Amino acid sequence: MAATAETLALALHYDRQGALQAAEQLYRQVLQVEPHHPDALYSLGMISFRKGRSDLAVEHLRQALAQKPTMPVFHCHLGMVYRALGRLEEAVACCEEALRLQPDYAEAHHNLGAALSGLGRLREATACHEQAVRCQPDFAAAHNNLGVAYQAEGKQDEAVASFQRALRLQPAFAEAYINLGGVLQTQGKVDEAVASFRQAVHYRPDYVLAHCDLATALYRQGRLEEAVTSFQHALRLNPNSPDTHTNLGGVLQALGKSEEALACYEEALRQKPDFAEAHRARAYTWLLAGDFERGWPEYEWRSSCPGFTTPPWRGPQPAWDGSPLEERNILLRAEQGLGDILQFIRYASLVEQRGGRVLVEAPARLMPLLRTCPGIDQLIAQGTDPPPFDVHALLLSLPALLGTRLATVPANTPYLTADPALVEKWRVELSGVTGFKVGIAWQGNPSQQTDRLRSVALTGFAPVAAVEGVHIYSLQKGAGTEQLGSVANCFSITDLGSRLDETTGAFMDTAAVLMNLDLVITVDTAMAHLAGALGVPVWLALSFAPDWRWLRERPDSPWYFSMRLFRQVRPGDWHSVFEQMAGEIRARLDGP
Repeated sequence: MAATAETLALALHYDRQGALQAAEQLYRQVLQVEPHHPDALYSLGMISFRKGRSDLAVEHLRQALAQKPTMPVFHCHLGMVYRALGRLEEAVACCEEALRLQPDYAEAHHNLGAALSGLGRLREATACHEQAVRCQPDFAAAHNNLGVAYQAEGKQDEAVASFQRALRLQPAFAEAYINLGGVLQTQGKVDEAVASFRQAVHYRPDYVLAHCDLATALYRQGRLEEAVTSFQHALRLNPNSPDTHTNLGGVLQALGKSEEALACYEEALRQKPDFAEAHRARAYTWLLAGDFERGWPEYEWRSSCPGFTTPPWRGPQPAWDGSPLEERNILLRAEQGLGDILQFIRYASLVEQRGGRVLVEAPARLMPLLRTCPGIDQLIAQGTDPPPFDVHALLLSLPALLGTRLATVPANTPYLTADPALVEKWRVELSGVTGFKVGIAWQGNPSQQTDRLRSVALTGFAPVAAVEGVHIYSLQKGAGTEQLGSVANCFSITDLGSRLDETTGAFMDTAAVLMNLDLVITVDTAMAHLAGALGVPVWLALSFAPDWRWLRERPDSPWYFSMRLFRQVRPGDWHSVFEQMAGEIRARLDGP
């Protein structure tokens, strides 16, 4: 027995030093003498788990519990292994038994919370992690997981505080830096997120996720070359990652390196042929190049991508294949953002020409404007049951179904109409101002990953506002309006956005205002599509890597005859864009 104790003590020493092979051999020697020694069985189970042999770990831990069923640590760690295997209900049972035996066992509360989180029982999980840190306030991993639980519940500030507490306790905790960076990025604090991800990389240079998250945050900052470097570093660590190849391709595309981007997507698809995000990204590149023949069919992968919010149709009606409708009813389902709906609702009239009755499912707030679109027989608010129909199609699938090519883009504008009464109301209101009336919008949805690339600070419009005879009207609503006060000393601007569309329906007042302006200047938001669909003169300020629908290089758009495109010549260079606009307005006003 003394020899067994000495062997076990030596095995534990090697185990703590990380010499797993030597420790495992010694534990097996103990079991040769005492085949049911619970501590040796438990330790073998934990070594098996650390070496990635979870099934074997379960076997050893269950054998240990058979000998010593009242050991809380055995139950707790068997639960941890079950959780790693995805056997969450069994994990919960093990952790609950550990806590029955030892109610103040912090690690058991921690592991139980993680298992409950995996089961979607978020409030219970949060309570477990809170109890874990009460039992052991210096338990860094528990604070980290409490932060994850808070984040899952949408409690971002609490999540940040928990991650920061974990990092005070364990300053080199790379996972906590990654989690903190993720919340900061969600809060729009991209600079702080980058700093947090850099710390994760510093403490864990071999941590692939840290390099990828850093690259994504750098991309959102507009620091594209650095993002490329970080993604490339991640691929050196793990070249077999379709996600990373696809994300690298996206940054290369943003740098205008389309061929290199396509090579990344091809490699991602070689590794995972059904990877929807890579297919969608390749579609963007082909569509941007005007290769609609390949681009539209490939774009159909979008509905399989995470974040696609339109649920698949579950009824018995089949998807439309583009064939003649022969008086059948077709349900067109709006999807994605308001700008997408405004751009592609034009296809309703083409579908009607196929001989069917056209029903359109769309956001209720957009319906007053969409009623002015030709080809729509009936509008149905999203979330309500549609009337009987025979076939269905997503709105952005129509270009593929109808074989749209660059030369056949349906551009019969205007296809939307402002309400005449509202047009007259705003004509009277704006008639007191003389000069060249320019309506502007500068900010897209800040939650969109590429918003920093497409949106511009309101101060960027200063060259246009400085042109003599120009009067600037803000059409901006929501995000971005906080900048209005910051330009008071730079140029004069009349805020209309706060008064628009509050009671009339989405874009109804805005459309009427646009009809009374000389020009609209906007970044790539729904405002551009609204102005184009109304046939109003609109100048679109585009980033160096524009969205696929604006194609490459050309100054006009096949989608809207009243639109002109002003493109960055270098990433981030908005100044030259607005200087060019100002020059053209000045020439127009000074001309004959």
